[in-house]
Amino acid sequence: MAQGSGKADGNVGRRVRPVAHAFATLRRRLRNLLNIREGRASYLVIRRRFVNGARLDGTHLCILVVAMLIACIGLNTNSTEAIVGAMLICPLMNSVLAISYGVATADRRVFRTALEGLLVQVAFCLVTSTIYFRLTPLVVETSQILDKSTPTVWDLMIALAGGFAGGLGNSRRQEPATIISGVAVATALMPPLCAAGYGIAVGSLTRFLGATYEFAINVVFIALACELVLLLLRVPLARDLGEDGEPKQVATAATRERARRIRWRVVAATVVFAIPCVLLTRNVVSAQATQGRSVSPTEERYEASLTADEIKAICPSLQGYSVGEEYAGHSGRDARVVAHVRTSEALSVDDRTRVERLIRVHVPDLDHVEYTTSG
Repeated sequence: MAQGSGKADGNVGRRVRPVAHAFATLRRRLRNLLNIREGRASYLVIRRRFVNGARLDGTHLCILVVAMLIACIGLNTNSTEAIVGAMLICPLMNSVLAISYGVATADRRVFRTALEGLLVQVAFCLVTSTIYFRLTPLVVETSQILDKSTPTVWDLMIALAGGFAGGLGNSRRQEPATIISGVAVATALMPPLCAAGYGIAVGSLTRFLGATYEFAINVVFIALACELVLLLLRVPLARDLGEDGEPKQVATAATRERARRIRWRVVAATVVFAIPCVLLTRNVVSAQATQGRSVSPTEERYEASLTADEIKAICPSLQGYSVGEEYAGHSGRDARVVAHVRTSEALSVDDRTRVERLIRVHVPDLDHVEYTTSG
């Protein structure tokens, strides 16, 4: 009986071993496939690429101002092409990546230089955008301006993904120009600064704070994700990097512990910084769920959803908006285009004028606006 049991155990063992071997092979191949250290540039090249992004000169600032003007025109006219073009030539991303390198390597000089450079660029952007929106004859708050001053969790996720891609691209042997340009477009650092300048120009503190916070969210989470890449690549601390680009074996336990504490403090501060973004996202989702309903082809043609968001920006008491054709008789010749605006409190004459002017941007053949007050 014991002999039969031994044979059964042996058969089971022979069946299990091939399965275990297959899993081990699969795990090894996946590890090799996902190994981001493969194809890494030398530590000296990585440092040069990241640190060079923190340096400013006249050409750099001229390109920044030109890119800002293009972005302002894009937001002012709802031109997606202009906004994308501005982000492609915008040099802000390099300073953000340099900040992440300074934190990851505990290099205070690089961090301080990169942060100061970023603040100088932000000041140039705000001045440029404020002047533009002071002078432009188009003062309507477009959907692009509204979108770039309302941070959500999705912006945070894009910043994390973009920062990871930027850090990975900047550490490869090949030149990272294409990847960095793509990250700049995806994460959209410049448009929120345009919207912040708009807020200053029109005296809207809410718009300014919302846009500034969205920009800060992008910067913080791009830098955090890029720092993670540098840590995975085991980039040495600044004082541990030799002249030949390879790490020196001189790091003390106290130095590494101090660097570890700095990184964890940065992570903790970043998580706290994201809390308002989560709360704002909850409000956005709740508002959409409350107003959620099927959209008719007529409303889709007149961009009713987009118009409602724009009206909400200037009229917080908005509870509902719809637009469509109404008939006074049985003949199609009696059709009128009527918009219905429902608010929680009565609007003043000036507010009604602004709302109607905004509606006519999307509904040129508007005949009448009906206002109702509920509650």
